[in-house]
Order: sequence, then structure tokens, then C-alpha cells
Amino acid sequence: MQDAREHAQRVTLAQVADRAGVSLKTASRALGGEQYVSHETLTKVLAAANALGYRRNAAASLLASGHLAESIGLIAGDFTNPFYSALAQSVEEDIRRQGMHLSVATSWESAEQERRIIDDLASRQAKALVVVSAMSDHADYAQVQARGVPVVFVDRPAVGLDADSVVFDNRMGGRLAARHLLGLGHTRIAFVGDYAWLPTYRERLEGMAAVLDEAASSWRNLLRDDAHDVASSRALTRELVALREPPTAIVAGNNRILLGVLEELSTTSTDDAPAVIGIDEPEWARVMGITTVAGDVEAAGHHAARLALARLADRTRPVEHVVLPMRLTPRRSTARRASDSESPRAE
Repeated sequence: MQDAREHAQRVTLAQVADRAGVSLKTASRALGGEQYVSHETLTKVLAAANALGYRRNAAASLLASGHLAESIGLIAGDFTNPFYSALAQSVEEDIRRQGMHLSVATSWESAEQERRIIDDLASRQAKALVVVSAMSDHADYAQVQARGVPVVFVDRPAVGLDADSVVFDNRMGGRLAARHLLGLGHTRIAFVGDYAWLPTYRERLEGMAAVLDEAASSWRNLLRDDAHDVASSRALTRELVALREPPTAIVAGNNRILLGVLEELSTTSTDDAPAVIGIDEPEWARVMGITTVAGDVEAAGHHAARLALARLADRTRPVEHVVLPMRLTPRRSTARRASDSESPRAE
């Protein structure tokens, strides 16, 4: 191991340039993440650096290339959701220590809007992008990477692209919610989920299905999706509680959905109110005693910042995928066990 480190330290940028067949300045620009380096040249330089085991000094590279005075762009879905504001704050904390600032933009879950934001941030010469993407395929980001701009995907993984990522174990989250409710005697368990195309929604659904398909097979009749905001969540919750056999428990797929579920339930009788679990954890969930299943959003932001800075310092480092666990925090909203009979509502 020591020999390998010493070898990497001995390899010079000039050797990389010579092996790639480019000038020393071009090799420096390619490995320094500068824009306007062609994809072909970048590929040759990275291949040469990998073959020789070349590693840049992170601090020296950032200082020399001027990255410490630049910005990192954050593209997120909807900043009315506290998940995104917490993510932005933790990313900013880390990059500020390196003399950088954060530029934020929201796609409103629109792939077309996201593409426009990418172009805008690139024109402003953002040095890296941290993205909670609304796209189903991320091949477009290859052009961003070829221009020397690292891209880190958060919460939703990259599809069709090799890129660093930080995601949560959403299947674990679905399993935790389902097991908790089953343990309290619930079998009529509803899931009010996010947009059906979102990977986070699909993974949470898979986790719940792994637990409930055998133990409470009728739960899929209580599955609702495409509830991304408060209004749609309220409408679907109203539909669920009006059923002849309403759910005795509801899992809300994100913070905004949880708020809609709770607002709608506040208008109904509390005597037979369903138990509620929220996925993600807004601060007010603790005050209201809402059971939640959540990952550490601040940790995700710190990992994203670390990956972006590391990629700026060393374009040749292996792609890294971070998977963060989720945990269940039980509170009052699931303190009451389901009734033994779970009898249908009288008509």
C-alpha cells in the first residue's frame, strides 16, 4: 500500500500529458475540471491518469484552478418541502468552509425546467452540480461532465450515467413502516404516495409490499399515488376515510403529503382516526407527536458536498455511491393499537 501511494506521488502531470498525447496545459485544464475541454480529449487524459495512477493534491488543485472562489449549483424539486431546505443548508455549510457559495434553483419536478436550469448554471460557470433530479434518464448530464463540471445526484440515483450519488435506503423505510403497523395489529394500511414515476416512491412501495403482500394482502386496495402536494394529499385522504372499510393506518409518502393527510384528518372525528406514519421528518412532526421513518438529510448534504469537492480536486477518482439508512421514530400518532375486529363502517 505504501509503495502504491509513493508511486502515485511520483507520477507527474507531464507524464500524464505525454501519455495522452496532449500539452501540459491541456492536461492541467482537463484534470482541473475546466470547461471547453472536448469529450475526446478529456477521455484520453483521464485514461492516461488512471493508467499511471496519477492523483492530484486536493487543496493545491482547488487553489490553483480558482475553484475556491466559485459556486456549486443545487437543483431541487420544491423548496416549500423542508427536506430540500435542510439539504441545501448542509451542503452550503461544507462548501462555505472552502470559500465557495451555493446557487439554488427549483425544477418544480419538471424535466424541461431542469434542463433550462442546467444550461443557466453552466453559463454562470458553476463548478459542480448537486441534483435532486426530475428526469427519468440522465444521459444529458454526460455533456455537463464532459465540460468538466462534476454532477452529484442526491435522493434519486442517476440513470444511464456514471456519477457520484447519495441516496437513502427507501426499501428499508417501507419495510420499517409496514412492520411497525403490523406489530400494532393493523392490516388495513393505506399508502398515500408521491408521483408514481419517482424512484423513491417505487422503492418505498417495494419495501412495504415485501412485508404486507402476505400479511395483509388487501392493503393494495388502499394504495393511492400521485399526491405530491398538500391539496392532492387531502383529496386522497378524504377518499380513503370515506370508504366503507377505511384504513386504520395511513403512511404518508413525504413531508407535504403528511401535512395534507393531517389537515384532512383534523376535519373528521378523532374517535376512529387512523394511525399515521410520515416518511421524512419535518421539525413539526416532533411537536405534533407524529411517528416518522426518515434518513439523515443533513448527512446526505454533507456527503454530497464532500463528493462534489473531491471530484473537483481529482477527476480520476472512482465513482462513489453512498446509501444512507432510514430509521423509525415511534410517537403518539401510532401509540394506539388497531381494534381487534377492524369492523367495517355501518352504512
